[in-house]
Amino acid sequence: MNTSRKSPNHTALPPAGVALALSAAALLGGCTAQVRVAAPPPPPPPRVYVAPPPPAAYAAPAVDVEVQATEAPPPLPDYEQPPCPQDGYLWTPGYWAWGGGGYYWVPGTWVEPPRIGVLWTPGYWGFVGGVYAFHPGYWGPHVGFYGGVNYGFGYVGVGFAGGRWAGNSFAYNQAVTNVNVTVIHNTYNQTVVNNVTVNKVSFNGGPGGVAAAPTAQERAAMQEPHVAPTPLQRQHIQEAAKNPALAAKANGGHPAIAATPRPAAFNAPGVVGARGAPARPPGVAPNASHPTPMPAANAPHGAPAAAPPAAGAHPQAVAAKAPPAKPGAAKPQPPKPAAKPKASPKPAEKREEGGNK
Repeated sequence: MNTSRKSPNHTALPPAGVALALSAAALLGGCTAQVRVAAPPPPPPPRVYVAPPPPAAYAAPAVDVEVQATEAPPPLPDYEQPPCPQDGYLWTPGYWAWGGGGYYWVPGTWVEPPRIGVLWTPGYWGFVGGVYAFHPGYWGPHVGFYGGVNYGFGYVGVGFAGGRWAGNSFAYNQAVTNVNVTVIHNTYNQTVVNNVTVNKVSFNGGPGGVAAAPTAQERAAMQEPHVAPTPLQRQHIQEAAKNPALAAKANGGHPAIAATPRPAAFNAPGVVGARGAPARPPGVAPNASHPTPMPAANAPHGAPAAAPPAAGAHPQAVAAKAPPAKPGAAKPQPPKPAAKPKASPKPAEKREEGGNK
């Protein structure tokens, strides 16, 4: 009897296969799929509005800036306006300009405008960005912004009250301008009310400057067509720059030529000096570099005016005029005939001799 037992059908793996299978199972059991999702970016910080600092002065376009300085211009000098020399001339106020390492005074003067119907907008200094920038003047249909500086004579800081165009002729306001009615016939009289502080500050913005910004009318005038200064005005500025007596360091802010009747007429009759300016010798033009004797015809007094020409660079002329300058000595000359009586003592001597005898 066969008693053998049938075992189930199992396939035995070799030991190496078993080890490989166990290793694969271990690896598969330890591996897990990881899906990385990028984190969203942090939200932006909240926006905080920072107001810009208030401007120290009105900043005109940079193209209008002519020159810059690191120090403030001196106060405006106090002076009188010379009479208007001719009908149709307009007043241009004086101002401090910069050149040669310092300020110099450009005298106020009467100017013939480049055309009918235009008015002069004066230049001004404005403190912007830590420096003083000069904005040059110009001609235009209306007066624009000039820093709120009170130049006087109709330029009280805003607009112009010294006159107005009436058709093709200019009418002068006698209340604020110096006109001779025997020469200028088109005049009127209108009181000017100053709504600004009257002082001698010569610049806008910055420490001690005028706090003013352009009005709507002045902004509109700034956008109008402009005309540059005339050739005579440019010559006037050039002559002022060459005159050492007009430097602020030389005159202490009180120029001897504060205003002239015409452009570049620094030696002409009618030149006005500032109050407090040093007195200049009579008959000598206020130009320290080129003193010019005043003609005798313009001298206020006959005899004193003749002395400066005699003291010129012609010593022969001085010697020639020296004898006429001694009219008192000419009268003592006649006593020379009186010197003849000196012979009279001789008879006296004879008398003495006779007495002795």
